[in-house]
Amino acid sequence: MIAFLDLKAPYLELQAEIDAAVARQMASGWYILGPEVEAFEAEFAAFAGAAHCVGLGNGLDALVLALRALDIGPGDEVIVPSNTYIATWLAVSQVGATPVPVEPDPATHCLDAQRVAEAITPRTRAVMPVHLYGQPADIDALTALCQRHGLRLVEDAAQAHGAALGTRQVGSTGDIVCWSFYPGKNLGAFGDGGAITTQDAGLARRVALLRNYGSAVKYVNIEKGANSRLDPIHAAVMRVKLPHLLAWNQRRAAIAELYQQRLQGLPLGLPAAAPGTTHAWHLYVVTTPQRDALQAHLTAAGIGTLIHYPIPPFRQDAYREFADRAPQWPLADRLAREVLSLPMGPHLGLAQAAAVADAVAGFFHD
Repeated sequence: MIAFLDLKAPYLELQAEIDAAVARQMASGWYILGPEVEAFEAEFAAFAGAAHCVGLGNGLDALVLALRALDIGPGDEVIVPSNTYIATWLAVSQVGATPVPVEPDPATHCLDAQRVAEAITPRTRAVMPVHLYGQPADIDALTALCQRHGLRLVEDAAQAHGAALGTRQVGSTGDIVCWSFYPGKNLGAFGDGGAITTQDAGLARRVALLRNYGSAVKYVNIEKGANSRLDPIHAAVMRVKLPHLLAWNQRRAAIAELYQQRLQGLPLGLPAAAPGTTHAWHLYVVTTPQRDALQAHLTAAGIGTLIHYPIPPFRQDAYREFADRAPQWPLADRLAREVLSLPMGPHLGLAQAAAVADAVAGFFHD
């Protein structure tokens, strides 16, 4: 059996250090925010090339509080990808704004800047690209577009820990960058966790206020805030993992390269890092009209796969108001029918990856 992702393996590799970090935090007597969270925030900000990091309860809260910090709300429009996890859309809805879906670049599956330009209206306040699968979106083009139209750029980097645009780490660009530390991410906690990074001290202070009931001083509430604080135990765990992140990403890149070499020539759409970018390889996503049959074939061979994502947000019951307009986003529909994520992770052996590639090739050669 080859699992899609081994969540236990990172813990086993670093077990002694993680156990010591958790024990240290448990013995500290400080269980909400505090020194451990502050240390992680400083270390992750430095890693991402940002001036500030604010730890939060989860990735969705990071998106929501980023939008709130930018005063985006009812009557505003936020441009989002048509093909993303629903959390991107939910954040826009939760602040009372309207998500405006835009189709992706077929090559990268990330938001297409030209299509974004065509979707801007007088009500547009922000653009929210997703660095999907670990592939950085075209941030230079989107930044130029936002500056030209006076829009805010809010990046969803939940899948892009360690990705880069040239020499710039994802996390150092845009107005504000939003992170998830869900256990399956390249940098994962032992439960839900999230953060924002930004170069803007004012935005960082605003998010820090909003995460803590709108309070900077106990029992003094300046805004109607939320309770969304990164758990210090998760911070302690991620402080151990963070120095290993780039090496783990290199292992992912080696697996991706093996897949690229062995799957070339098959009737299969393969991912590739866009020129000038460093892909984090959170996922290795292939496309084929025979997706369901290929997945069944791999399942029968004992190989785990997943579909990211089988139902676009505009076809979910939660967004039934988009149902009549669903044909406007045919590329997202096609990707939902054709994408398949192969096993990927820093603890997947190259021999296992080769077996996955052989099984995929076997499907097409049978």
